[in-house]
Amino acid sequence: MVELFPEGFEETEHSDGVELAAYTDASGEERLWAAFGSVSADAVPDGWEQRWREFHKPVRVGRLWLGPPWEDPPAGALAVVIDPGRAFGTGGHPTTRLCLELLAEVEPTSLVDAGCGSGVIAVAAAKLGFSPVRALDQEAAAVEATGRNAAANGVELEIEQADVLSAPLPAAEVLVANVSAAFAAALRPDPATHTVLTSGYLESDRPTIDRFRPLARRIAQGWAADLHRREG
Repeated sequence: MVELFPEGFEETEHSDGVELAAYTDASGEERLWAAFGSVSADAVPDGWEQRWREFHKPVRVGRLWLGPPWEDPPAGALAVVIDPGRAFGTGGHPTTRLCLELLAEVEPTSLVDAGCGSGVIAVAAAKLGFSPVRALDQEAAAVEATGRNAAANGVELEIEQADVLSAPLPAAEVLVANVSAAFAAALRPDPATHTVLTSGYLESDRPTIDRFRPLARRIAQGWAADLHRREG
């Protein structure tokens, strides 16, 4: 389905299997027949082009509110507005929420977001008072998305395209990496870094970071995030 409809399709779980659906025309239906041998077709209802918005709901993490631009944040919340149509992560995934739960317990100081994606964690950190905040990613599209989201939220970030696993990491007291267990284990924090937050992996994963000890863990829906502190 990804090859047939790279622009997107729906996946719905049922008790007897998974239903895959694409909004398409006659030529797209022919491609489905060729690929699967059996399909069903229905006329789409009015407003189908907006249905994808139903899958993007705001979430609350302490003082933070993360949501799409068509939702209104509650009064008094620190709003982080992310357009899911133009981002690499919207804040809705458990690992992002877990990282932000741990980050909210850290005294605001300098921070580096390694593998920033859409920049949602970096933007949230700036809202929480961390400064300066540097957002790094090796993908140019991610750097561009982070810049847009920072501007949309009225925060200042130092954004850079960089391979954080091969180049030296910038000096910052806090390092965040919400990518994967392998990515976390490969990190080489700067000597000035005393706190590392990692996520992007399952509860069964426990990445270790040289010269750091795990101090706190958050778990949700089978995913995990860890707070590590420098030893000594």
